[in-house]
Amino acid sequence: MSEAADCLPEDVDAVRDALISWYEADHRDFPWRNTDDAYEILVSEVMSQQTQLERVREAFEEFLAKWPTVHDLAAASRGDVVAFWTGHSLGYNNRARYLHEAAEQVVEEYDGSFPESPDELQELMGVGPYTANAVASFAFNNGNAVVDTNVKRVLYRAFSVPDDDAAFEDAAGFLLPAGESRVWNNAIMELGGVACEKVPSCDEAGCPWREWCDAYETGDFTAPDVPTQPSFEGSRRQKRGRVIAALSEHDELALSQLGPKVRVDYGGDTGAEWLRGLLADLEDDGLVAVDERGDETVARLRE
Repeated sequence: MSEAADCLPEDVDAVRDALISWYEADHRDFPWRNTDDAYEILVSEVMSQQTQLERVREAFEEFLAKWPTVHDLAAASRGDVVAFWTGHSLGYNNRARYLHEAAEQVVEEYDGSFPESPDELQELMGVGPYTANAVASFAFNNGNAVVDTNVKRVLYRAFSVPDDDAAFEDAAGFLLPAGESRVWNNAIMELGGVACEKVPSCDEAGCPWREWCDAYETGDFTAPDVPTQPSFEGSRRQKRGRVIAALSEHDELALSQLGPKVRVDYGGDTGAEWLRGLLADLEDDGLVAVDERGDETVARLRE
């Protein structure tokens, strides 16, 4: 086990299972996640470079309606492809040109069938290591661990992996379950995209790694792309502090009494279930005791 992999929890299988179960239970529904067609996935990956995913969704569907197969794109006018790219504000036009050239390569050099390994996919015009690995993972379940900015942030915060590209690659590769690059890479990128963003939403997103996460335990959510501590206002640390402060003033409080003291918007999505999750964390830390009394849940500071 390498130095970077030494940062990971002992029960790596539990870490893997928790993330995959979380992802499979609920995740953002993008059309490229519902296909294993290499052409469609390549289109989505090229479009997603430095472009917001919600904006990519519409462009992706319109692009495939216009050029539904790699053969259609290869036969298209390059000018039309570039014009589409420009019209949808998808970034540098050379990405459109390279995508068109890659389609021509697949048709002319590979008889219309995409190569399947990351190394082979890099032979296509404009396809670098990251995109090649993404296509191999999501189309053929044959990729390596994806390591982008979001994944680095997750690994740095959760397991204190050193801020070093080789260390991130090593730890990500060790975590990747054999033969499951499709679901794993989708899952860990989803974690970085909805729970472990620059300003994290650990409890709200139900992060599956909270029990192992160093940042969650310490409240320090700095990361390579987050050089300063996120604002305390609205943070999980603030909410925990409010629970402790409220219970310090009272012998005990029912959830209906405690909730409004913790959040002004208590109720709905941030109602009893959310508060129970926060209290469970404080129980695990030995700070709070929670008692069930008939239909009522009561919290108090642990003596």
